[in-house]
Amino acid sequence: MYLNRNMITLNIVKYAKGSWKSIPRDNRNTRSMSTISPKEIEHISTFKNIWWDENGPLSGLHSYNPFRIQLVKDGLVNAKIVKMQNSDLPLKGINIADVGCGGGILTEALAKVGAQVTGIDASAELINVATEHVKLNPNISERVNYIQTTVEDFAENERETYDAVVTSEVLEHVADPQMFLKECVKIVKPGKSIFITTINRTLTSWLSTIVAAEYIFRSIPRGTHTWSKFIAPHEVQRILENYGCKTKLIYGFNFNPLTKNWSWSSTTPTFYGLHAIKQNKIGT
Repeated sequence: MYLNRNMITLNIVKYAKGSWKSIPRDNRNTRSMSTISPKEIEHISTFKNIWWDENGPLSGLHSYNPFRIQLVKDGLVNAKIVKMQNSDLPLKGINIADVGCGGGILTEALAKVGAQVTGIDASAELINVATEHVKLNPNISERVNYIQTTVEDFAENERETYDAVVTSEVLEHVADPQMFLKECVKIVKPGKSIFITTINRTLTSWLSTIVAAEYIFRSIPRGTHTWSKFIAPHEVQRILENYGCKTKLIYGFNFNPLTKNWSWSSTTPTFYGLHAIKQNKIGT
């Protein structure tokens, strides 16, 4: 069902005049006991049967993979965490946690370039999908481990264990972004890296990822995104700084919904990736 055109026009005018800034957002100063949003987990879990359909509703996520991998590879090389000694397996010997791995699209891609990857997700359904799919590729199955858990529970036992933590297209779905990032930082060794890709909170992102993608083109299921949960790069950067991480770079990404192709961008109106380095240990 398409949105009423008048409703779209009225909303666009309202947002363009600046009232979009006052849309109620999650209170990021309110401390929660969990990073998990049951509603989000329930919704994302419904994707279990389409997760690995590269021509289905998640095709954009599949085509995004080369850019996510390049972000991680370049970041680790620039931070001198990895030396490109093996062109086929450039991340060989690197221990990575993929937090919010879903059905394993990024996890498997990281393993294919040599990394030892632990993928965690709160959705039992998606972890089952990921576990079954990786069995289809014996070349990487020994480099992948999946665990159904929350990041806060995982961090209790895996403090400062990983060379890198990657959390991709997850931050906009959690209940408490500040707590989520704090727990991610706990997992990383001092001097090592954290990589985040997520969606900026702008008028452009509302129009493209919700109005266009969910309602007009219906390229992804309705209700996948909540605009008020999108988070600006400077907000992520500030949170990470509070937990001892220094941001090294922020990249923008563009997505063409017609061709379903991605490209790099010098601006961040919608999608962006951030690489930070953990400087010090953090307390509980």
